[in-house]
Amino acid sequence: MTKLVEWSDSLSVGIDEIDAQHRVLVNLVNEMHEAIEQGRGSEAVGAVLTRLGEYTRIHFAVEESLMRLLGYPDLERHKEEHAELMARLQELRQRFESGNSELDGDLMRLLKVWLTRHIMESDQQYTQFFVESGTSSRQRRRASRTRAWDHLHG
Repeated sequence: MTKLVEWSDSLSVGIDEIDAQHRVLVNLVNEMHEAIEQGRGSEAVGAVLTRLGEYTRIHFAVEESLMRLLGYPDLERHKEEHAELMARLQELRQRFESGNSELDGDLMRLLKVWLTRHIMESDQQYTQFFVESGTSSRQRRRASRTRAWDHLHG
Protein backbone atom coordinates (compact mmCIF):
# COMPACT_ATOMS: atom_id res chain seq x y z
CA MET A 1 0.00 0.00 0.00
CA THR A 2 1.43 3.35 -0.98
CA LYS A 3 1.25 6.27 1.37
CA LEU A 4 -0.89 9.23 0.45
CA VAL A 5 1.59 11.66 2.02
CA GLU A 6 5.31 10.91 2.29
CA TRP A 7 7.23 12.72 5.01
CA SER A 8 10.11 14.71 3.57
CA ASP A 9 12.38 17.56 4.58
CA SER A 10 10.08 19.94 2.69
CA LEU A 11 7.46 19.27 5.40
CA SER A 12 9.87 20.02 8.22
CA VAL A 13 9.73 23.37 9.99
CA GLY A 14 12.94 22.47 11.85
CA ILE A 15 11.38 22.66 15.33
CA ASP A 16 11.39 19.26 16.99
CA GLU A 17 8.00 19.27 18.73
CA ILE A 18 6.18 20.76 15.77
CA ASP A 19 7.84 18.37 13.32
CA ALA A 20 7.00 15.42 15.57
CA GLN A 21 3.36 16.51 15.67
CA HIS A 22 3.29 17.05 11.92
CA ARG A 23 4.63 13.50 11.48
CA VAL A 24 1.75 12.18 13.60
CA LEU A 25 -0.72 14.10 11.43
CA VAL A 26 0.89 12.67 8.27
CA ASN A 27 0.69 9.18 9.78
CA LEU A 28 -2.98 9.65 10.65
CA VAL A 29 -3.77 10.84 7.11
CA ASN A 30 -1.97 7.78 5.76
CA GLU A 31 -3.83 5.53 8.20
CA MET A 32 -7.13 7.02 7.02
CA HIS A 33 -6.14 6.47 3.38
CA GLU A 34 -5.20 2.87 4.10
CA ALA A 35 -8.47 2.19 5.94
CA ILE A 36 -10.46 3.55 3.00
CA GLU A 37 -8.34 1.78 0.35
CA GLN A 38 -8.58 -1.55 2.16
CA GLY A 39 -12.33 -1.17 2.61
CA ARG A 40 -12.17 -1.63 6.38
CA GLY A 41 -15.61 -0.13 6.79
CA SER A 42 -17.14 2.95 8.26
CA GLU A 43 -16.34 2.03 11.86
CA ALA A 44 -12.58 1.86 11.19
CA VAL A 45 -12.61 5.01 9.05
CA GLY A 46 -14.70 6.82 11.67
CA ALA A 47 -12.27 5.86 14.43
CA VAL A 48 -9.31 7.27 12.50
CA LEU A 49 -11.29 10.39 11.62
CA THR A 50 -12.03 10.91 15.32
CA ARG A 51 -8.37 10.51 16.29
CA LEU A 52 -7.34 12.84 13.47
CA GLY A 53 -9.76 15.52 14.63
CA GLU A 54 -8.67 15.23 18.26
CA TYR A 55 -4.97 15.26 17.45
CA THR A 56 -5.36 18.18 15.03
CA ARG A 57 -7.08 20.19 17.76
CA ILE A 58 -4.22 19.40 20.18
CA HIS A 59 -1.57 20.27 17.60
CA PHE A 60 -3.21 23.58 16.77
CA ALA A 61 -3.43 24.46 20.48
CA VAL A 62 0.28 23.74 20.95
CA GLU A 63 1.27 25.68 17.85
CA GLU A 64 -0.91 28.67 18.78
CA SER A 65 0.35 28.62 22.37
CA LEU A 66 3.94 28.78 21.19
CA MET A 67 3.03 31.62 18.83
CA ARG A 68 1.34 33.49 21.69
CA LEU A 69 4.29 32.96 24.04
CA LEU A 70 6.76 34.23 21.45
CA GLY A 71 4.59 37.14 20.31
CA TYR A 72 4.22 35.93 16.72
CA PRO A 73 2.75 38.89 14.81
CA ASP A 74 0.66 36.78 12.39
CA LEU A 75 -1.02 34.67 15.10
CA GLU A 76 -4.59 35.75 14.28
CA ARG A 77 -4.30 34.88 10.59
CA HIS A 78 -2.77 31.52 11.45
CA LYS A 79 -5.55 30.82 13.98
CA GLU A 80 -8.10 31.61 11.26
CA GLU A 81 -6.52 28.98 9.01
CA HIS A 82 -6.67 26.48 11.86
CA ALA A 83 -10.33 27.33 12.53
CA GLU A 84 -11.13 26.92 8.83
CA LEU A 85 -9.64 23.43 8.76
CA MET A 86 -11.42 22.42 11.95
CA ALA A 87 -14.73 23.62 10.45
CA ARG A 88 -14.05 21.64 7.26
CA LEU A 89 -13.13 18.54 9.28
CA GLN A 90 -16.36 18.93 11.26
CA GLU A 91 -18.34 19.26 8.03
CA LEU A 92 -16.66 16.16 6.63
CA ARG A 93 -17.33 14.34 9.89
CA GLN A 94 -21.04 15.19 9.63
CA ARG A 95 -21.14 14.06 6.00
CA PHE A 96 -19.37 10.84 6.97
CA GLU A 97 -21.83 10.16 9.80
CA SER A 98 -24.77 10.76 7.44
CA GLY A 99 -23.43 8.04 5.13
CA ASN A 100 -22.26 10.21 2.24
CA SER A 101 -20.56 7.75 -0.10
CA GLU A 102 -18.59 10.46 -1.93
CA LEU A 103 -16.78 11.46 1.22
CA ASP A 104 -13.76 9.22 0.73
CA GLY A 105 -12.21 11.10 -2.19
CA ASP A 106 -13.17 14.53 -0.84
CA LEU A 107 -11.74 13.76 2.55
CA MET A 108 -8.44 12.44 1.30
CA ARG A 109 -7.99 15.34 -1.13
CA LEU A 110 -8.72 17.85 1.62
CA LEU A 111 -6.40 16.20 4.08
CA LYS A 112 -3.49 15.79 1.71
CA VAL A 113 -3.68 19.21 0.10
CA TRP A 114 -4.46 21.13 3.26
CA LEU A 115 -1.86 19.39 5.40
CA THR A 116 1.00 19.70 2.94
CA ARG A 117 0.11 23.23 1.83
CA HIS A 118 -0.41 24.47 5.38
CA ILE A 119 2.90 23.03 6.59
CA MET A 120 4.91 24.03 3.52
CA GLU A 121 3.51 27.55 3.31
CA SER A 122 1.88 28.89 6.48
CA ASP A 123 3.91 26.95 9.04
CA GLN A 124 7.17 27.71 7.24
CA GLN A 125 6.41 31.41 7.70
CA TYR A 126 6.77 31.24 11.47
CA THR A 127 10.00 29.22 11.46
CA GLN A 128 12.36 32.18 11.08
CA PHE A 129 10.43 34.18 13.68
CA PHE A 130 10.63 31.29 16.15
CA VAL A 131 14.37 30.88 15.57
CA GLU A 132 14.97 34.60 16.02
CA SER A 133 12.91 34.44 19.23
CA GLY A 134 15.25 31.82 20.67
CA THR A 135 13.47 28.65 19.64
CA SER A 136 16.03 26.11 18.55
CA SER A 137 15.88 24.66 15.07
CA ARG A 138 17.66 21.69 13.57
CA GLN A 139 19.64 23.95 11.30
CA ARG A 140 21.09 25.89 14.24
CA ARG A 141 22.04 22.90 16.36
CA ARG A 142 23.94 19.93 15.12
CA ALA A 143 25.50 18.49 18.27
CA SER A 144 22.75 18.90 20.85
CA ARG A 145 19.03 18.36 20.50
CA THR A 146 16.92 20.95 22.30
CA ARG A 147 13.20 21.48 22.27
CA ALA A 148 11.14 24.51 21.30
CA TRP A 149 10.23 25.25 24.93
CA ASP A 150 13.77 24.97 26.37
CA HIS A 151 14.61 28.67 26.10
CA LEU A 152 11.60 29.52 28.28
CA HIS A 153 13.18 27.71 31.25
CA GLY A 154 16.10 30.01 31.53
